Amino acid sequence: MFTGALVALITPFQDGDVDFETLDELIDFQLENSIDGIVPVGTTGECPTLSFDEHKKVIERVVKAVGGHVPVIAGAGSNSTAEAIELTTYAKKVGADATLQVTPYYNKPTQEGFYQHFKAIAEEVDLPIVLYDIPSRCGAGLTVDTVVRLSGLENIVAIKDATGQLDHVSEIAARCDLTILSGDDSLTLPIASVGGKGVISVVANIVPADVKAMVDLILEGNLVQARQWHKKLFALSRNLLSLATNPIPIKAAMAILNMCSEEMRLPMVPMDQAKKACLEQAIKDYGLLT
Repeated sequence: MFTGALVALITPFQDGDVDFETLDELIDFQLENSIDGIVPVGTTGECPTLSFDEHKKVIERVVKAVGGHVPVIAGAGSNSTAEAIELTTYAKKVGADATLQVTPYYNKPTQEGFYQHFKAIAEEVDLPIVLYDIPSRCGAGLTVDTVVRLSGLENIVAIKDATGQLDHVSEIAARCDLTILSGDDSLTLPIASVGGKGVISVVANIVPADVKAMVDLILEGNLVQARQWHKKLFALSRNLLSLATNPIPIKAAMAILNMCSEEMRLPMVPMDQAKKACLEQAIKDYGLLT
């Protein structure tokens, strides 16, 4: 359930509302391209600007649309432990296979606070948890000691690492048996070389089959051939995370490819024209546009 190529699914909007029809189409596209799992309402899914009710509806709609074909790891994190428990309880109720739990943001807990937060969720709701460590978005991250401590809790089974620090990942791999998933597309292969087992991918929104091809080779132990996919995916992946804050570039790319609107909710705004031109060229260079 927690290895392979998983997509960090965007949340499409139309005229200010969640576009559930397009959401269904995007899920069909992922399933047709044999993605290994779907992760809705995370960072890429714009969870901060969804209402609580919308967040729940998106989880329920994704679970229904996926229909059990692949695991759904629902974003259910919050900087309020009570809210995270409520979302996690709902995710279990509607049939999600696991939840993605981001480190609490803005209130910047101590390491003991992080531990108690995740422990409370794990003990309250009997559903597997994938930790999500992304200090650049949250203001603080998990130390390896805290990750190791959390790995002793029964429901905590994996970690999405978006720290960008290979030494950090290496130490986690050496000290506990959590499944490690890359949180940065450009680092999927490097992280795999020190123990990673896949990726929760942004670029998979547009090229799921290619991301899966690379990760399948990784899981087979064929890092030489996986490197060829890494080289192909690298420039596009970097552009999607460097031209503007995620998910601005991926939504722009999907709009260019007529997959969905690039509409976002404030304070997120669409990409400016100069950067969009750079992104369009990267898409052309990849071979997705003639």
